[in-house]
Parts: sequence; C-alpha cells; structure tokens
Amino acid sequence: MAVQSALEWGAPVGHTEIACGRLLNADPAQWPVSSDWSGPVDDFWMSARGQTLRAFLRQRLEQGAVVYPPQPLRALALTPQAGVRVVILGQDPYHGPGQAEGLAFSVAPGVKTPPSLRNLFKELHRDLGLPVPGSGSLVRWARQGVLLLNTCLTVEEGRAASHAGQGWESLTDAVIRRCSDAGPPKVFLLWGAHAQKKTALIDGQRHQVLCANHPSPLSASRGPVPFLGCGHLGAANRWLASQGLPQVAW
Repeated sequence: MAVQSALEWGAPVGHTEIACGRLLNADPAQWPVSSDWSGPVDDFWMSARGQTLRAFLRQRLEQGAVVYPPQPLRALALTPQAGVRVVILGQDPYHGPGQAEGLAFSVAPGVKTPPSLRNLFKELHRDLGLPVPGSGSLVRWARQGVLLLNTCLTVEEGRAASHAGQGWESLTDAVIRRCSDAGPPKVFLLWGAHAQKKTALIDGQRHQVLCANHPSPLSASRGPVPFLGCGHLGAANRWLASQGLPQVAW
C-alpha cells in the first residue's frame, strides 16, 4: 500500500475513485500511503478492528450508500511520517457532494469554501497578514509537513459522523501516537473539544500543543479560547523556528 508521497488528483493510483469524488470500494490496497506509514496502517488492517471496519464499509457500499472521500488515507499519502512538522486534527470528512478530499478542513479544488475553513482563512489573514486563498484545498500545506488528519476517515453523504465509532479511531489514534513518539518535535493544533480529547496521546513535554475552540461559526468567537484571534498559525511557525525546524508557508 506504500507509494511516494506526491499523490495527486488524477494520479494513476485510485484514478477512477478520485475522478468521481466518492469511495467506490472497500479495498485498502487501493488507498495508498507513504512508505513510512505502511507499518501502522498494515497492522491496523490485519487487526480485528480493521477487518470489522472493512466489512462495514463493504456492506454500506453494497447497500448503495454514498461514501466520501474517494481516498480515505490521503493525508498519509501526501505527508510522510518523517516530514511531519505540524498536526491539525479534524473530526470527520465533509459530507457534501464533491467536498471531501481526504484532508482535515480541506475541500477539493473548485468547491465552495465551507464556513469553518473560511474562519481558518480569516484567522490566517488576521494573524499573518496573508491574503485569503482562492482555493479551499490545503494540499499545499500537506506537502509541507502539515498532517491534516481527521479522527474518522469516511462519512456518508448528508450524514455527519455516520462512520464514527466504526474503527477508524483505532488507526488515527495510532497515527497520533506515532507522531508524538517518533521524529523531531512537532506542533499539535487541537481546535475544539473533540480534537482536545486526543491530548492524552501526545507528549506535551516534547511537543508544542495549542488548543482553541473549533473554527465553526458556532464556536469560533466563543470562550474559553476563541479560535478567531488565537494566533496559532503564527505561533506554530515561531515555535518551529525556536527548534531550528523549517517553518510552514501558510
């Protein structure tokens, strides 16, 4: 299942699935990951939990469910373990047609920017003075070592959190632990209560852990730590620089 990390929309691997914007099969061999993620990923699929999840996905597809995204493990394809500098945790993929592209908070090219992502770009502009991006795709961040990881990696059309608790969390928890245990120090950006539940998986002595409310319009301006005004993107770069690590070109 390991491939080079430069997986593109329209690349040969999984081309049909990517082109149609939805998941077409429950075969993990069609969901490539960077070679240094293959250990925990393969271990998961061989486990009882992984086999149960695969059976669930196969059943839902056979029953006609529309499942997103087309490549559930795309974050682990675009961002090799060795290159991770920043981890941003989301909850589950967008559940609208054509939105999800396998990266937390990111939408496929040409898709209207959702409200949470608009607030993320608003904070980017406020914090760093950068122009609001014209595209909601965050592939450019993923290629720089920003692991955009949802804790649940598939969802059904129009049904938020419909695949939560089916097994993906066992894999994504293992990925978070690996990010904490291996490689250089990192910045973990935990926005919202769901992401902050993962704090116990992270070594707070080695890494910089920044918490704020979720960027959703329902919570972005509320306490205890409003997302708008949190300054996390600039703070992440300052901390990386203090560790002698490359900064992110947000």
